[in-house]
Amino acid sequence: MVTAVPRLVIAAPSSGSGKTTVATGLMAAFAARGLAVSPHKVGPDYIDPGYHALATGRAGRNLDAYLCGPELVAPLFLHGARGCDLAVVEGVMGLYDGAAGEGELASTAHVAKLLRAPVVLVVDASSQSRSVAALVHGFASWDPEVRVGGVILNKVGSDRHEELLREALDQAGVPVLGVLRRAAQVDTPSRHLGLVPVAERRADAVEAVAAMAAQVDAGCDLEALASLARSAGALPGAAWDAAGVLAPSPPPGGSAPWTPDRPEPDGAGEGGRGSTVVVALASGSAFTFSYAEHAELLAAAGAEVVPFDPLRDERLPEGTAGLVIGGGFPEVYASELSANEPLREAVAGLALGGAPVAAECAGLLYLCRELDGQPMCGVLDATARMSERLTLGYRDAVAVSDSALAAAGTRMRGHEFHRTVVEPGAGAAPAWGVRAPRRGVEGFVERGVHASYLHTHWAAEPGVARRFVERCRTS
Repeated sequence: MVTAVPRLVIAAPSSGSGKTTVATGLMAAFAARGLAVSPHKVGPDYIDPGYHALATGRAGRNLDAYLCGPELVAPLFLHGARGCDLAVVEGVMGLYDGAAGEGELASTAHVAKLLRAPVVLVVDASSQSRSVAALVHGFASWDPEVRVGGVILNKVGSDRHEELLREALDQAGVPVLGVLRRAAQVDTPSRHLGLVPVAERRADAVEAVAAMAAQVDAGCDLEALASLARSAGALPGAAWDAAGVLAPSPPPGGSAPWTPDRPEPDGAGEGGRGSTVVVALASGSAFTFSYAEHAELLAAAGAEVVPFDPLRDERLPEGTAGLVIGGGFPEVYASELSANEPLREAVAGLALGGAPVAAECAGLLYLCRELDGQPMCGVLDATARMSERLTLGYRDAVAVSDSALAAAGTRMRGHEFHRTVVEPGAGAAPAWGVRAPRRGVEGFVERGVHASYLHTHWAAEPGVARRFVERCRTS
């Protein structure tokens, strides 16, 4: 199968150049013109996709060649882009910055090559004029397989400044596709881990995205950008599909597995995996992060995924058999989470009763006895506190304990991003053995609980979703 989806990768020479403003503004500006726009983000970042979703009305999806492997980047892209007129992919860091010590792996340039997509370079021009040509020429010529199709100049100070920049870039042979003025910059608030998530400032975020769209619409040549997107070559292969990757192989000489075009076996849930079970998914302002594919895999494995908000809901969803608590900012809402004692007791009762619980980063903190002195759920014999030190980076890990999420020996790659420290008590087994870049053990496995700082992408190992749902049925 060969699929053609018009697409652009929005990159920059470095972080802080304006990628998020341009990418989000482009998504919203194209959507305002009636196009179905597919939003994507290179790397593990979970905040920018929230703004992308607001701009397009579709789930923001991550494309991470480290977490998922290069072979899944194009299929996951095609999955997200189904039925869309155009896709915009926001890059990460500088164009050629990838996983530390891994060469180009997981860089924006690497993903652009895997997607056969043209790159638009966003350049902060606030402190340069003719030198911009040397900068752009270097980025455009560094890797012949990366096609830099144009430049958007950001933070331009005046008409004269723009004239000087355009003259220089004419000599470099890279077209200018947009100019954004310094005075028109959109203010998006940040804190200790980056931008404030959409869920915490929705009304203001709607205004910010609208302002980004207006700025990009006024300063960029949308027709030229759409034409560049259409120049992207077709992608071979099929789109990723949650039900497809979970379908069991037919036994030798036996019948084929259930598929959506065949009658469903009696008593089977979605995907033919048995009766449907309820998996509660933490959401709301304190728990803003979960890859969209996780819920899709859980549903394909036979779960009814029901979101709940630990800040407001005093009980778990009716019939909850398992719990997934992803990332977010519980440290910002520690008092409110602590004050919701009925839900904390419900979570503790579910977990202590042996039900499967998968918790990542923020979820780990919520399951501790306390966070910054505020009582939490008390599922784990551990305390958590804020720290001045930022822990950030990819991890290569292997499951060292059997759990509801993974069998011992399961190898997965993860990402850490936090400014907290967990001080464990005694009793729980570790969840992961970290192989690189440092060695050691991490996380907790106790009863049905798997809790860890590592954010993992289940599309890389979809069997964890099947295992989790099966444990929900039998626990």
